[in-house]
This record gives sequence, C-alpha cells and structure tokens, in this order.
Amino acid sequence: MKISWNWLRTLVDVGTMSPAEAAEVLTSTGLEVESVHRHEPVQGMLEGVVVGHVVERTKHPDADRLSLCKVDVGSGELLDIVCGAANVAQGQKVLVATVGSTLYPASGEPLTIKRAKIRGAVSNGMICAEDELGLGTSHEGILVLDPSAEVGRPAADLLGLEADHVLEIGLTPNRSDALGHLGVARDLRAAVTYRTGRELPLKRPDVSAFTEGSEGPVVAVSVEAPETCPRYAGLTLAGVRVGPSPEWLKARLQAIGLRPINNVVDVTNYVQHELGQPLHAFDADKLAGGRIIVGHLPEGSPFTTLDGVERKLSAGDLMIRDAEGGACIAGVFGGLHSGVTEGTTRIFLESACFDAVSVRRTARRHGLHTDASFRFERGVDPELTVYALKRAALLLGEVAGARVVSPVTDIISKPATWVRVKLRVSAVQALSGIALGADEVVRALELLEHRIVQREGDVLVVEVPPYRVDVTREADLVEEVLRIHGLDAVPLPERLMSPPALRTLPTADGLQDRLHAELEARGFTEVMTSSLVSAQKMLAIQATTAEHLVRLRNPLSSELDVMRPTLLTGLLATVAHNRARQRRDMRLFESGRVYRVEKGHALRETPQVVLALTGRFEREGWRSATRDVEVADLRAEVEALAMRFGLPGARFVAVPHPLLHEAVELVHRDVPLAVLGQVHAHVARAFDVEQTVFVAELQVDAWVATLGTKPPTYQEVPRFPAVRRDLSLLLDEGVTFVQLEQLARDAERLLLREVGLFDVYQGDKLPKGKKSYALSFILQDRERTLTDELVDKAMGRIRSALEKGVGAELRG
Repeated sequence: MKISWNWLRTLVDVGTMSPAEAAEVLTSTGLEVESVHRHEPVQGMLEGVVVGHVVERTKHPDADRLSLCKVDVGSGELLDIVCGAANVAQGQKVLVATVGSTLYPASGEPLTIKRAKIRGAVSNGMICAEDELGLGTSHEGILVLDPSAEVGRPAADLLGLEADHVLEIGLTPNRSDALGHLGVARDLRAAVTYRTGRELPLKRPDVSAFTEGSEGPVVAVSVEAPETCPRYAGLTLAGVRVGPSPEWLKARLQAIGLRPINNVVDVTNYVQHELGQPLHAFDADKLAGGRIIVGHLPEGSPFTTLDGVERKLSAGDLMIRDAEGGACIAGVFGGLHSGVTEGTTRIFLESACFDAVSVRRTARRHGLHTDASFRFERGVDPELTVYALKRAALLLGEVAGARVVSPVTDIISKPATWVRVKLRVSAVQALSGIALGADEVVRALELLEHRIVQREGDVLVVEVPPYRVDVTREADLVEEVLRIHGLDAVPLPERLMSPPALRTLPTADGLQDRLHAELEARGFTEVMTSSLVSAQKMLAIQATTAEHLVRLRNPLSSELDVMRPTLLTGLLATVAHNRARQRRDMRLFESGRVYRVEKGHALRETPQVVLALTGRFEREGWRSATRDVEVADLRAEVEALAMRFGLPGARFVAVPHPLLHEAVELVHRDVPLAVLGQVHAHVARAFDVEQTVFVAELQVDAWVATLGTKPPTYQEVPRFPAVRRDLSLLLDEGVTFVQLEQLARDAERLLLREVGLFDVYQGDKLPKGKKSYALSFILQDRERTLTDELVDKAMGRIRSALEKGVGAELRG
C-alpha cells in the first residue's frame, strides 16, 4: 500500500513530524513501513530553472537558425543566451535553465547547463522547450509563459510542482481498514495523541455541502441478491464534462503510482485511495431501461469487460445489470459498454458493500485482480458507503462540472453491526506484559473510535466499529491497545530465564527446512505447484480411488475440483512445462501436503517432500561422455539424505506402487521412510512428458518419528579393515538388484556393510530370458580383523540365500 505524505497531512496535522518519524510511529502500530522514498512530479524539480524575460533578440551573425538573446532572470544583470528556437521573440516570458542546473529531458540523458561558446557567441544558460524540462514531449519551440509571470520566480513554484514522500506499507490481510489514507491517518493520529498527549484532530473530508437533487430522470435500483450485497448506494449526476483532471488531482494519483485517465475515473480512484471505499461510475445513458439490478446472470452468459475481453460468467458471479444484461462484475471489473467515455454527460455513481467471499471467488475465477476487488475481498467499512458517495459527488462537481440530479439511493440488506466484546483490564498485562490502568486502556480504544458502553470494575464492554472486521475477541482488543501504546515499547526484563534445551526434538517444519537446504546444496531446484488438481485425471492415472478424493464444494473449474492426493503430478506438470521450453535436464523437489479421505470420512493431510530426476546425469563435457539419469542415481540421493540425517542401516525393499515402475521402499527399523522408482510411461504421457522421469516420495512424519527415537551419537572410524568379495551371477530377467540386496542383508546381518552392482550383461551369449549381474560385497567387523574362514562362511550364507531366493547361478 502506497501512502502519499502530502495527502496524509491533509487528514491529520502532524506539525513538524518528518516522513521518517511518521514511518517509525506507524511501524510501531503494526503498519510496517517497508520504505520511504521521495517522489518528484518532475525529476530534479526544475532546480535552477527560473522565469526569464527576453529583453532583446537579434540574429546570430554566423548562423541563420540561431538567435542572440539578452534575458533578465532577476539576478541584476542580463544573461547572453544563444537560442535555436524559431519562436523566440523579444518581450516573451520564458523558462531559463541557468548555468549549473541539470535538466532531465523527456528522452535522453540528463543535461547539465554550462557556460559555452556557440558559433563564437557566449551562452550563459538555455531557454527551454517543454520536452527539455521533462514537462511533456513537445519540441515545437520554447515554452512561452503568460506575460504576468514574475521574473526570477523558480519554475517549480510557478508551475505548482510539489515534491512528496511515499510510504510503502506492507499490510497484513486483516488490516483492510488501512487500505486508504484515512485509515492510516487514524492510526497515526491515535498513536501520536496517546503517546505525546498532544491532541491531533482527524480531519475527515467535509461533505456538508452535499445536497440531493430532484431533476430526474434517475436510475432505479433493485437488489435481488441481498445475501451478497449487504448495502448498495448510488446517485445520478448530470452536466458532466469528461476531460483531463486538474494538476493537483493528477499529482496525488501519480505519487501513489496510478496513471491519470480522465476526471471522472480519477475521482473514483482518488476517493478509493483516500477512504478505502471502491466506487464505480456508469454512463447513465447507456443503462438500458434506466435501471440497475444487483443480482446474477445464467451460467455461461457472455460479458465483455473494460479490457475488451469477453468472459463466460458463472451463475455464482454477482453482477450489476441493466434491463438487457450485464453492466459490471460487482466489486471486480466494469463492463465495456457501460463505461464512461469522452461523450458521457450523465453518470450513475455506485458505492456498495459486497460480500468478501463472493468477490474473492469471482476474481479468482476470472483471473482479475483489481484495486477494487483487493479491498472488497478483505472487507470494506459499510458505514463509509454513502459518505464516500457524497465525497465523490462533490469532487465531480469541482473538477467535471457535475451536478446531483437525484436523491441518494441507499438499500441496506444487512445493517452494519458494532460487535460487543468484553475486555478485562487485567488481561492487557497478562497478554502483553505491560501494566496499564483502565483509563489508559479506554483512551487507546477511544482514539481508535471504539465505544466503551459499560465499565464495571476490571471489565469493559467495548463496541468495535465495523471498519475493524477482524476484532472479535478479548485478545484482539488487547492487541489494539498494544498497537497504540507501541509494539516496540514492550519492556524487556533485565534477566531472561529459560531452561537449557540439551536436545530439540525434530518437527515437521524443522525437518523440511533441513531437507530443503540439503537438497538445494545437492543441486535440486524447489518448485511450488497448486494443491488443486483434476479428479478425472487423478482417477485416470490411478493415483487414488474415488472414495479417497477430497472434493471441493465450490470448485473454480472441473480442472481444479479436488485436493491433490500426490505431489508427483505437480512435478510432472513442471517437467512438461520446462521441457516445452527446451530444458531437458532437471533435478526438482517440492515440499507440501497431500490429502486423502480415510474410513469414516476423516480427512488426512500428510506432509511430503518429493524429488524428481530426469534428463542427463551431468552436463556435457569434453573429458567424459554423458549419460541419462538412472534409478540408481535417485537411490543414491535418497541414501545420502538418510546418512546425512543420521539414519544408517536403512534398506530398500521392493513394493508395488500404482504410479511407479519397479518401486522400492526405503525402510529403517521397519518404518517406511520413502518410496522411489521410475514413473510409468502412461502416467508421464498423461502430462505430456515423453522422457524418463524418476521420482522419490519422502514421508516427512515418518522421518520425524524415526529421528525422534534416538539422539544422534558419535561413531568412530573403524580400526579394522574391510574385505571385498565379488560374485558373478546368472539370473532371470525379472530379478531386480533390490531383491538381491535384500536377500544378502537378511542372510548376513552382522558383517555385511555394502552391496554394489558394478556390471550388467544381457546378450546372445546367455540363455534366453537370462541376464548376468556382477555384485560386490563389503564385509567388516568393528571389533576384530576378519579371517578368511569368517569371510568364506558369510559369503556361503549369502550365496545360498541368493540361490534359494531367486534361483541365482554362480558364473565362473
């Protein structure tokens, strides 16, 4: 949220307070000011540029297109200036850039004015054109001023240019009351008054001059959807002259980053950013039947918005209609055919309070994010509805010649309520640590316009104004008091006592943070995908079954109608997106939750971290040939994570998986930690992925539980040497390495440390349906040196297990 300091000071008199000091106060109230920067309507503010009087003008003796001018700039002596403009003439009042000043033209680099010789003639300044001053783009000649302009007067002063400071506030979603300058002024005034005792009046814009009209014809209003439109107000204005806004109005909008459009639109934007109440102006002559209807249109109705895009409406979209169809998407975006144009002379001005949830759904559905929807989604003050309307009507009378020709229509379907909340004064100290008296608490709340309706002993009954939609509990009121007292004024005791934490038990969040850091260090890139997916696609790839899907009651579309049952599909969509942009090699991971309906309709959310490898194993280089990634590469990454987190001894077990080919599960002490494998080809093709993708799903809760069972301990490097033995085996084609490793580890649990696969052969030299694996076995005893006899016995047990388990035959 951008706040203009000059604008803010029209609403609260802060005296000599600087923008930086105000930023510090606002931050201490919870309105965190992220930056303060100077805003200049014209860069450099035309410093060194003054009004000059051309006393004499003669032709340059050596250049037909140059003139020699003597110019009075109020310095006591005439300046010789060479001018190339054809329209320069004796007697003119002009703008002169004196020597040493710097100009910032509309295009090109800044120009510092120096004393110079031009074709032999001395020039002590520059008579400027509009574009040279950065005031516009015209270069047809020098800028000629009104003859009454005072010689020597600074150009910025003459043109009414005023520098400003802009405060960038990082608003939290609950502070919709600060989405206008008035709300920020309220907090600033309350804090300064409370802390200094200096009374600062809040200067609300005066609307006492507003009078209703009765000239007619007027626009008739009806509300057919009161549940989504608690209040709707409007009035008709005639005699409107649409044109450019005055400079003061343009300057206000430009300071906060808005582009002036015309005086009518600019007034609605001005009031929105002043009060926080969105407004909309319709061309009254384009409203069919002279009617406004707040309601809905049938599903699929076409509607063209102001940006020229035809959109298909949902039956749930709240619309502003006329007698023939849609005129505006309520609270979101106006319609193309009812908008204000240069030919508009009558307008219907709307000020309303729309349901936040309804506006949010419509805005998301159509991908429209406007200043108006931003405010309605967070909740606007229903008590500002008519006040904002009157404020805008008076401004339109001032800048567009408009006159009110109708009474104010004000339809209240749901009256605004002041929520009553009980507050114990003792709770302020209990929750904040600050001991405040009842009078101080009352003072803070009243400065924020809360009403104290009952005061009995330690208990206050407080009525909360409708502008604070988030204040509903005692704790919320304590926070209100604390904000005005100063969040930075909470005292710290001289000594802080805390019990020593010798060991912190792992948490899901903590583990995920560590996993993120580890994966990023290993070259993985984190991605974030939507938690909403298509039920049809999930069932088609058999990611889950229909009864286990978590369905949305009001989905935005059929493509986003269930919560994701797996993170794998989001990663596949990311692979497809990158592959379509010529990126083949990817190491990705995503952290998030997956959702499932269990028996008894209980919802289960499970945190996971999912890895994906695809493409080449490493970048192509001249020193070595490259290869594509394999499942063994992903397995090595998962094993490295397990070792890094202190889980040695984890083993892989073959398991079935609906989405993965030859899936294996990482198990530690009978607890499944992860499952990995190659994505089935038909699953990958469902997401337009043609290349091989390997995926690992890490179960965060299982990792946390396993890590929490035993603290990490130091283990010294083994003193006794390891022994390696190799076996070359003839196997059936369907046998996997994981099966062999599992059989070997089950057969020799004491001495076997590692099992490796270092050669694979399949060819015509072997019987049909057979393959050859060469395996390495590392054996080691931490207490003694292994003898040949011990090694031979261990290898015998392993060989026997392989022969019995999968029919392995020893080769060579």
